[in-house]
Amino acid sequence: MQTTTEPILDSSPEITIIRLENIFKIYGSAETEVKALNGVNLTINKGEYCAIMGPSGSGKSTAMNIIGCLDRPTSGNYFLDGVDVAKMTDTELAHIRNRKLGFVFQQFHLLAQLTALENVMLPMVYAGVPQSERRDRATEALIRVGLEKRLSNKPNQLSGGQQQRVAIARAIVNRPLVLLADEPTGALDSQTTQEVLSIFTELNATGITVVMVTHEVEVARQTKRIVWFRDGEVIHSNLSPRDLHQLQMS
Repeated sequence: MQTTTEPILDSSPEITIIRLENIFKIYGSAETEVKALNGVNLTINKGEYCAIMGPSGSGKSTAMNIIGCLDRPTSGNYFLDGVDVAKMTDTELAHIRNRKLGFVFQQFHLLAQLTALENVMLPMVYAGVPQSERRDRATEALIRVGLEKRLSNKPNQLSGGQQQRVAIARAIVNRPLVLLADEPTGALDSQTTQEVLSIFTELNATGITVVMVTHEVEVARQTKRIVWFRDGEVIHSNLSPRDLHQLQMS
């Protein structure tokens, strides 16, 4: 007798990893006051792949800096993995950044005198990872981004795309909860851009939450959710990639 097996549906509740509550970021005072962020509320769940977009001066980079614990809000609460980090000390924020966040920037910020392997090992020194583990974990991260044959190469011996892959390996080597990418394809050609985006997609498929600032529509369309900023506020918090054509880029 033939039997059929019903698919098992994942009914596990969504886990909020990033929550911004009424976030303001104000520069200057009185007549020179500028509200870079004006009461932003935003929630991102574990495992999401989000693009943050908006015109120049919209507040998207300021929001990313706060999400990355690189800056503090003037007021409001920011919960990262359930902990309010908005009022933490600099030392506490540095610890959070090293343990829970990984960063990829437009400029690769690799140390020229170090090999790819040594660049990727560096964050583990600050995280207190035992020396005996560093080489293995760095090698594993570089293999994950397809650079197993480039471990001993220095940055000037690598293409731009390869350098960005090293930067991604460095960002994930401490096994962060969230990978933050600020215009990560801005300095890359179209083919290399696609290669790098494929890596982000693969990382997201393993459960890493990815949040990316980009001004490129074609890049944003490869994410799963778009958050749109304008004038320091979230105008759209949950656009799908197919919704982008409705927005006028400025």
